[in-house]
Amino acid sequence: MDSQVISPSNALPPGSYVNTYSRQPSHTRADMALRGVYEISKVLAVPGRLETTLANVLTLLSSFLDMRHGLVTLLDEEGTPVNVVGIGWREERAGAWFGRIPEQAVDRIFTTGMPVVVQNMQKSSLFPGWSSDGMKPEESRVSFIGVPIKDRNDVVGTLTIEQIWDESTTYHAADEDVRFLTMVANLIGQTIRLLEMVQRDRERLMEQQRILEKELIRDNPPPTGNGKKGKASAIGIVGSSPALQNALQQIKRVARSHSAVLLRGESGTGKELFARATHDFSPRAKKPFIKLNCAALPESVLESELFGHEKGAFTGAVAQRKGRFELADGGTLFLDEIGDTTSAFQVKLLRVLQEGEFERVGGTQTIKVDVRLVCATNRNLEEMVAKGEFRADLYYRINVVSVRLPALRDRREDIPQLAREFLRRFDEEHHTEHQLSPSAVRVLESCYFPGNVRELENCIRRTATLAHEDRIGEADFACRNDECLSATLWKSAVSAPFPIVQPRSAAPVLPEREEMDPADVMDRDAPEDEPADNVKVGQRELLKALESTGWVQAKAARVLGLTPRQIGYAIRKYGIEVRKF
Repeated sequence: MDSQVISPSNALPPGSYVNTYSRQPSHTRADMALRGVYEISKVLAVPGRLETTLANVLTLLSSFLDMRHGLVTLLDEEGTPVNVVGIGWREERAGAWFGRIPEQAVDRIFTTGMPVVVQNMQKSSLFPGWSSDGMKPEESRVSFIGVPIKDRNDVVGTLTIEQIWDESTTYHAADEDVRFLTMVANLIGQTIRLLEMVQRDRERLMEQQRILEKELIRDNPPPTGNGKKGKASAIGIVGSSPALQNALQQIKRVARSHSAVLLRGESGTGKELFARATHDFSPRAKKPFIKLNCAALPESVLESELFGHEKGAFTGAVAQRKGRFELADGGTLFLDEIGDTTSAFQVKLLRVLQEGEFERVGGTQTIKVDVRLVCATNRNLEEMVAKGEFRADLYYRINVVSVRLPALRDRREDIPQLAREFLRRFDEEHHTEHQLSPSAVRVLESCYFPGNVRELENCIRRTATLAHEDRIGEADFACRNDECLSATLWKSAVSAPFPIVQPRSAAPVLPEREEMDPADVMDRDAPEDEPADNVKVGQRELLKALESTGWVQAKAARVLGLTPRQIGYAIRKYGIEVRKF
């Protein structure tokens, strides 16, 4: 029988219950399920390892159902098991028992998201070849119940049990067990989702902590040799070259106003540091400085990041969230790579800049903010506007004040100071001590560094990692061991949005002797004041030819259909520094 009515003569003490399939007096299955859900919810609420918690759930579940075996299996997006938990079993044994369940039975639960009930596993087509080894004849009828564990509408696992049926078991009882197991599976799914959210938040907080620590180091650098912090170093910008100091002076003048600022420069020139300097020098310095890389997020996520969202606005929006504009209210918002945004997003951004108001995603309440906008890009926005790839009205909004940041080749005198600072940070991070020899400094000063300060930092870190001794010498650099791929990777630099202007050298550097052409030797004696007006080649075309031929002038001349002498004139005309490899 499914259950018995409890009369005063056979009533049990309050709160008591017996085995589901016992012929003794018992509560109804509905009462049993309610109590079971209550007890299991208490187990799931206790912090601990997920595997231990799930094993405890199965142990408790076995006291409410006549289970022969029980498994909780967590699946990946493809339906492949990634974690299998049994009652008091090690993971290996639980995995072996899961292997006895036919793949098509698990696939049916995963693909349909519905329970699967098999009344007799021995006679079911889903369990071909299944045998009841070790069981008594009267216990040979074993049923299988499997229910999906869901995270919203996605199946993330299965809860499966095996039961022994006898003549006292009814089909109605099986339906009650399926409903009970479905409720338990829903509780497990919610627990898994909450654990994943906590893990993501933990990782996000750790990443923010790492960024804040890095910014703290930049904002509070060690004192210089005379015991005082340099004017530029006080804001994390290292260097004393005229080009750098000129950019900093512009930033200080601009910072006093509330106008939008557009920082322009090649990749790796430190646009984020200059944006932070704009905030620190401004009257908003005590307010938040919020930053966002527009190229790192898809448009749908970017909108939520900037404007925030309401609870339930989309799948995964489990709570209301403020956007970057709200967080930066009263302070500064830095949008990096603004040139990589889509036209649709530019329209939404334009409204905030014009009206100073917006609505969260999925919301109707208009929010007003006071934000100073600083944007940065390494792209040619004027050319993008002409091609219709960037909105002209947004361009005029963000380009109120434009500050061009110097490339590293325009501030070569800062290279030794930058290199020593990067080496100091490396040593502090790895608890080591390195020094740069004079020959190492000469190597760095002669390098082109098309990746600018970022490439210099990578070069220092790579060299310090692979150096054989604490004193770094010329032979420790990759470029001295034919392992530097910078020139190959940056051949496209000639088509960069900001023209590469090389300092004029005293005399053009000739290629190695084995690559010289006789005509090149004649160019040595060419007069410096030779008129070059008749050289019909542009600077970009000349740079492209030199890059493609490894800076061999004779080969570049043949590519352009000119004489080597004319190539020499053109190099001097445009002030190009010939590179040596």
